[in-house]
Amino acid sequence: MSLRSLRAAFGLGALCISSLTGCAHGQPLPPGVKAGAWTDLLGPDAVTHWRGYRVDSLPSAWAFDPATGVLTRSRPGGDIVTRQEYADFELEVEWRVGEKGNSGIFYHATEATGIIYENAPEMQILDNKGHNDGKNTLTSAGANYALDAPVRDVTRPLGEWNKARIVVIGSHVEHWLNDVKLLEYELWTPEWTAKVAKTKFAQWPTYGLAHRGHIGLQEHGDVASFRHIRIRELSR
Repeated sequence: MSLRSLRAAFGLGALCISSLTGCAHGQPLPPGVKAGAWTDLLGPDAVTHWRGYRVDSLPSAWAFDPATGVLTRSRPGGDIVTRQEYADFELEVEWRVGEKGNSGIFYHATEATGIIYENAPEMQILDNKGHNDGKNTLTSAGANYALDAPVRDVTRPLGEWNKARIVVIGSHVEHWLNDVKLLEYELWTPEWTAKVAKTKFAQWPTYGLAHRGHIGLQEHGDVASFRHIRIRELSR
């Protein structure tokens, strides 16, 4: 059967057949980008890959269940970051939050500031219908928090898992949710600098300037769960 026939038979818009260029959930990487091997950031022991922000251990507020492969933040205890730093990468995360829940995925976090959001860009995680931030597209689920809005709300019903994907290659960033590209933007351009200047992030001179750093998960006072977290480094 030809590739065209396979796509037609299974309703596929694209078929992923190369481990070098690769794609996630049937979604291709930007043209000319090569990908390394995937790293599982949860199994078999989350402590192997995660620690607290500016802390060497995993806060007790975060619990990993190896039986289900789920990492859950259940009480106050601080944000967490990967032990390894990444520059260009493709990250996949499945997340869900409780009613009115709020969390986030950070990247290029440097730990140069007291709080992670003072230096690292964030993909918003949210109960869009229950949380007030859902009323503003710039702070809704999938947004580049306060800077770029998603094209539409593609979140699943409360209690179901959502599949997030972040691609960073050079200055280019893409946010995907549930197989839909929500937004893309370029870091460090005059347009990007102008957007930052209109937000609270303008008060932190190092915000979003790092070219590599940690992946972070936010502790925002709400129950948030994560699973199937994996990452691979990219290159041109």
